[in-house]
Amino acid sequence: MSNFASRFEKYKNEFEWLYMELYNNRASLDKLIDEMETMYTKRSEELKALDTLREQNPNWYKGSDMLGITLYTDLFADDLNGLIEKIPYLKELGIKYLHLMPLLKMPHPQNDGGYAVEDFGTVDPKFGTNEDLLKLTEKLREAGISLCLDFVMNHTASSHEWAVKARQGDPYYMNYYHTFEDYNIPRWYEQTMPQVFPATAPGNFTYCDDMQRWVMTTFYPFQWDLNYWNPEVFREMSMAMLNLCNMGVEVLRIDAVPYIWKELGTSCRNHPKVHTIVRLVRIMMDCICPSSIIKGEVVMAPHELAPYFGTPEQPGCHLLYNVSSMVNLWSSLASQDVRLLKEQLNTINALPKHCSFVNYLRCHDDIGWGLDEADERRFGIDPLQHKIFLYRFYEGKFPGSYARGMLYNYDPVTLDARTCGTCASLCGIEAAQNDNDLELAIKRMLLMHAAMMSIKGLPMLNSGDEIAQLNDWSFLEDPDRRDDSRNIHRSKFDWGMVRFKDRSYTLQYKIWKNLKKLKELRSANPCFNGEADVTTWDTRNDRVLALIREFEGKKLICLFNFHYEPQGAYLPLISGNYEDAFTNTAYQVENGIMLKPYQYMWLIEK
Repeated sequence: MSNFASRFEKYKNEFEWLYMELYNNRASLDKLIDEMETMYTKRSEELKALDTLREQNPNWYKGSDMLGITLYTDLFADDLNGLIEKIPYLKELGIKYLHLMPLLKMPHPQNDGGYAVEDFGTVDPKFGTNEDLLKLTEKLREAGISLCLDFVMNHTASSHEWAVKARQGDPYYMNYYHTFEDYNIPRWYEQTMPQVFPATAPGNFTYCDDMQRWVMTTFYPFQWDLNYWNPEVFREMSMAMLNLCNMGVEVLRIDAVPYIWKELGTSCRNHPKVHTIVRLVRIMMDCICPSSIIKGEVVMAPHELAPYFGTPEQPGCHLLYNVSSMVNLWSSLASQDVRLLKEQLNTINALPKHCSFVNYLRCHDDIGWGLDEADERRFGIDPLQHKIFLYRFYEGKFPGSYARGMLYNYDPVTLDARTCGTCASLCGIEAAQNDNDLELAIKRMLLMHAAMMSIKGLPMLNSGDEIAQLNDWSFLEDPDRRDDSRNIHRSKFDWGMVRFKDRSYTLQYKIWKNLKKLKELRSANPCFNGEADVTTWDTRNDRVLALIREFEGKKLICLFNFHYEPQGAYLPLISGNYEDAFTNTAYQVENGIMLKPYQYMWLIEK
């Protein structure tokens, strides 16, 4: 019996029951199982050996030594072969997990940053070839780095082969999408479907002249939503995912997964059948390529996250993005108030142990100010006014702001807006006028990274942050890029700045050295084990956050002062001798401790 057969035997009844509940089509189920077995036989012996190794250590991605980075291949190294040459740089930084922005075949120039896909099985010629990708994954494995790629599950490009055939009137491929001969049914959908981009792409449907039909386009008109009511769509997309895993991709970032199931009378988000599909995909991967994992892009309210993990007995996604913590960290920095962050972390920490997150400060996307409005009101904070304060602050338009960023998707009716900018520019490095301003900006940036790397989950850097790369305002001069303010932080990696990371008098040295130290200390401390208990403590000071990490009798006290002045943290249960891991400074703690402006500590009891 093959490994696939023995693995599948454990899940067979559940898999068949879930599939038949979804599609009630035995012939398509048998076809899918045959293709799953074929995918397993195509898997290389090297990857099968990795599967066996990871089955013995299924929580490998939760290790304290994990540190990720996200980047655009072309902006960082031109193409995949160029990226291979940069692997030593990633190793020097301590990277164990590399997330590359979309690189599958896409239309040009209109492709939503690669999230409009023309071919799920082919690398875009801009980046190289499938052979180049295979070579990259091999070299990354040798370096101990796991590759993460995006898989756009909700839609295809309107120029995808399926969409082209649908436009030509082929009914088989028309059924791959949600299309309607008139606007009557779309009108019913619109009554309950929120809009993703009301300002830049209003509505959820686009009229296709070629077909003389309306097409569901939740995101942009050139991205056609797939019809997962059709079992052939599920089969095609799941095989495309498994093919990427067979090419050595160890993490699949499932884009826009909450949107994939559309049903009249619902919001078409977070539908229960989404979780059925995620569970089916998880079973397939556990049987065929168990060394690969699923990371869900679920930008939803905290109470909607848990179902995407499934249960310990029937798990779904291995990882989710911790969007809420990211937003609350930036909110805390601007307001110098950690109450909302503390509440949000309490919610995350209360989830079952199998729920794990990717934590980050910046990424390819904007910062959407989706804070918990109930918590805000409970603390006497007006949600709309607070949102306006935050995006004006990080735009640099609020009195006393040190930040430099741009608005994204500003809506003059609802007054909603998001924020774009690099971490360094948002923390004040770009606007610094003197040495004191610069030192405070550096402290803010390191404080934010220390806090991000202390909360529960896998920490991930954004390329360029390790050398304090600033906003690139030149995009405003490019007619193809100037209408999307996210391009302010989607700039070429500045390799000229890298040489300064080894010169002790430079800004780059201070950021690089301290981020490396964070990673090294984190790797060495057992309290950062993925199974550690993490809780917040009340410091009696809304400007100071306290996290306690405990594992196998060891305890680590993490403190963060989000204020520009010294602050005291009242810790009534902590007395005795401690040492700060960062500075090796000894402290005699008597129910509390003082922190300098923007100081962070990892206190270890001596």
